[in-house]
Amino acid sequence: MTLLFFQAVDTAHKLADTAKTAGQALAPTQEIHFGDLLIKGGWVMLPIGILLILALVIFFERYFTIRKASKDDSNLTVQVRASILSGNLESAKALCRNSNTPLGRMLQKGLLRIGRPIKDIEGAIENVGKLEVSKLEKNIGILGIVAGIAPMFGFLGTIIGVIKIFFDISTTDNFSISTISGGLYVKMITSAAGLFVGIVAYVGYHILNMMVDKVILKLETDAIEFIDLLEEPSK
Repeated sequence: MTLLFFQAVDTAHKLADTAKTAGQALAPTQEIHFGDLLIKGGWVMLPIGILLILALVIFFERYFTIRKASKDDSNLTVQVRASILSGNLESAKALCRNSNTPLGRMLQKGLLRIGRPIKDIEGAIENVGKLEVSKLEKNIGILGIVAGIAPMFGFLGTIIGVIKIFFDISTTDNFSISTISGGLYVKMITSAAGLFVGIVAYVGYHILNMMVDKVILKLETDAIEFIDLLEEPSK
């Protein structure tokens, strides 16, 4: 009886191995390659790719520009303050001119207006500050545009793909699930690519805006300290 039991178990194991081998033979292994997916996405992938490159170029160019503008200028402020208190305005102007920073250009404009009413000095500094902020914000808005239109391009590619699928069905009468699902998953690649580019541009847009806001706050703080310094002798 025990012998029959072990023989039955052994036979079951053999049958299971045979079924597993047959299943592996019938189900071919399919691998999804990233490059193939991009090619199958169609012509819509070209403008999406261009938008991605444009977004990355603008982000990194603005990132390093804003980062350079946001460097610590506390040493410049201290030196300008010391020169003003000692009455050496020419030295203070030279320090601001040689710094080649937004703050330096703002302070230089204020120093050039010394002798005029404080309101005139404040107005001159404010105008230069607006120009400097505009320079920092240059092309950042393009990232916002990319974040908006990239997903639209992706959705357009998917819609075009669906139209083509149903057109093929109408002309060939081949209404199989494999035909529909196979063509549809390929065309949805454009939607995924568009969303990816849109997310990248959206995140980059807000990162740069936050960096600019920090620079603006710092420039405003330093400008107020400079005006207070000029008003000190009259107090």
